[in-house]
Amino acid sequence: MTASGETPRTVGVGLISVGWMGRLHSRAYSVLPFFYPELGIRTRLVAAADTAPAGREYAANVLGFERTFADYRDVLADPEVEVVSICAPNFLHAEIAVAAAEAGKPFWVEKPVGRSAIETAAVRDAAEKAGVPTTIGFNYRHVPAVEHARQLINEGTIGTITNVRGRFFGGFSSNPEDPFTWRFEREQSGSGVLNDLMGHLADLIHYLLGPIGSVTAVTGTYLTDRPGLKGTPHEGTRVPVQNEDYATMLIRFDDSAVAAGALGSLEASRIAVGPKSEYGFEIFGTEGSLRWEFERLNEIEIAIGRTGSHVGYTRVFADRSFPEYDRFQPSSGTGMGYDDLKVIEAKKFLVSATGGPAEGSNIADALASAQVLSAAEESAASSQWVTTPVVPGNTSNTKEKSA
Repeated sequence: MTASGETPRTVGVGLISVGWMGRLHSRAYSVLPFFYPELGIRTRLVAAADTAPAGREYAANVLGFERTFADYRDVLADPEVEVVSICAPNFLHAEIAVAAAEAGKPFWVEKPVGRSAIETAAVRDAAEKAGVPTTIGFNYRHVPAVEHARQLINEGTIGTITNVRGRFFGGFSSNPEDPFTWRFEREQSGSGVLNDLMGHLADLIHYLLGPIGSVTAVTGTYLTDRPGLKGTPHEGTRVPVQNEDYATMLIRFDDSAVAAGALGSLEASRIAVGPKSEYGFEIFGTEGSLRWEFERLNEIEIAIGRTGSHVGYTRVFADRSFPEYDRFQPSSGTGMGYDDLKVIEAKKFLVSATGGPAEGSNIADALASAQVLSAAEESAASSQWVTTPVVPGNTSNTKEKSA
């Protein structure tokens, strides 16, 4: 029984790919009732698929899935699987997501959903045709400090938005001797740092400030080859990198955006030496400004007003007044972590998948982000501004939604 005396609903879960992210999805499902007991939702880990025997063994013996398969299609065909998590490598996301939609299974898929806007649009079309709820792994939306920033923007606390700066700098590919993998191959990954990191940043800016209307961009590849991976035909050779290491763009917001009229710059690097995961934004308005950095997940800096002895940024720690924070920690100073963001994401997915309100990101948001990335690639090739039409059904922060 739930706290309200109702019998909880048990949802059968299927998982496709048992890597780091698949394991994280599984843990999020399992602990959900501890953080959201009032939902009356329990999960049953029914079936997992992984091409590697070690992945299937982990799913069964550690995560607790009842059965495992080598082929993801067996998970989708399982009548006891009601929802599906898609955590396979990027190049398989679209194929599996379309199959999940055609099987009538609501799905939670990691980004990027497709290797291009065209591929992502095909998933959108399949999901809409099937009428299945969707959630995308845009987990940074769920940071309580980010949600607080969105509230301040919508309340007009920092006035009219004038400009924004966003960045996602990671050093995980900064070593030129790290081997060539699918992330550096266009056929399997699509674009490079655009798909991998900038997609997160574009979605976060959409969520905070509204849809991006046009972009102009440049990209660069600086570590141009990498050693072939052991055990592959490329072992012992240097393999050319096929996509970009760094990207930067100027943006203009659509007229429907909360930040209509504002300008901005976004940049991302996968080869930055020094940063571990410098993911953040600075948002400037006529009455104040905000800045947030993922490496300090539980803090936000706020500057309000122009005069007085304390003009400038004040560092504010997240606490129970921030959205969702008190689900995980009792007070400020005891911080939340990355895994907690996935629990929030799982909650929003399962609520929508069981007929409740759709409060999370969805396939329209994935397409909106993908359109920005495709526009950036087009602009980098043409040196021109490229428009990014608004995608119907997205959850970007518009004037209408914030009113």
